[in-house]
Amino acid sequence: MNPLARPLAAWYAQNARDLPWRDPAATPWAILVSEIMLQQTPAARVIPYWTSWMAVWPRPSDLADATPAEVILAWGSLGYPRRALRLRDCASVVAGQYADQVPADEDQLRTLPGIGEYTAAAVAAFAYGRRTVVLDTNIRRFIARAHLGQALPLPHLTADERSMAASLVPSDTQESVVWNEATMEAGAVVCKAREWLCDACPVKDLCAWRDAGYPGDLHAGRRRAQPWEGTDRQARGRVMALLRETEGESVPIEALVALTPRPEQTRRAIDGLVADGLAVVEGEAVRLP
Repeated sequence: MNPLARPLAAWYAQNARDLPWRDPAATPWAILVSEIMLQQTPAARVIPYWTSWMAVWPRPSDLADATPAEVILAWGSLGYPRRALRLRDCASVVAGQYADQVPADEDQLRTLPGIGEYTAAAVAAFAYGRRTVVLDTNIRRFIARAHLGQALPLPHLTADERSMAASLVPSDTQESVVWNEATMEAGAVVCKAREWLCDACPVKDLCAWRDAGYPGDLHAGRRRAQPWEGTDRQARGRVMALLRETEGESVPIEALVALTPRPEQTRRAIDGLVADGLAVVEGEAVRLP
């Protein structure tokens, strides 16, 4: 048996954060929404948005009836707003093809818009208690350190890493769910990317990385820096922020172009938003769809 599993499960039972989507009454749809919102976004930021979202759209059919503009506004500043539109598309399929019931099968889940390998495995595990291999950033980092003795995993998930991670998942179904939950929690609150709180770690005496003396990142040269200041991504964010502030009203393109020192950059941002279905151009103005 994986020696990390038992102490990690005991720690999780005592230390798991009280997150609303972990409530036993949370529906599979509520859990799916949380997983989409949590992609690249900390739980603390997600909680208020998730709470408001579920109050307005508690079922897939409710969200399917919403307009794109309503969905984008409700998404607010969570980032990567295309996730909101994909979630609406997903809701339409679940409402129309599955009678408002989120599928439990991983393969079926992966046919839904916006649902990839990670989200399908997470929903199957956390909503339906199935044995799956859940691999998000936190879990991959925790396994890399505790099991492999590496500071960080490879920049991209490989077949070998997936196979290795699968070998660590307990064979017992319930224990497998706890393993996925606990490794994710440990990576989020104890074994963080830039701060590792080893004194609070339940498997510190078993940690291969700690035992090796905390060696540096073997793959540092393969990781791409992601600048923000002055990028097209920043310009895109500024345009979206102003469109949200108007709550669906049109904004003159001239006003949007003034958001950055390079007009051509803002125009590229507008074109990208239109292509992604996040904005509509009407004459010399732009609005939410």
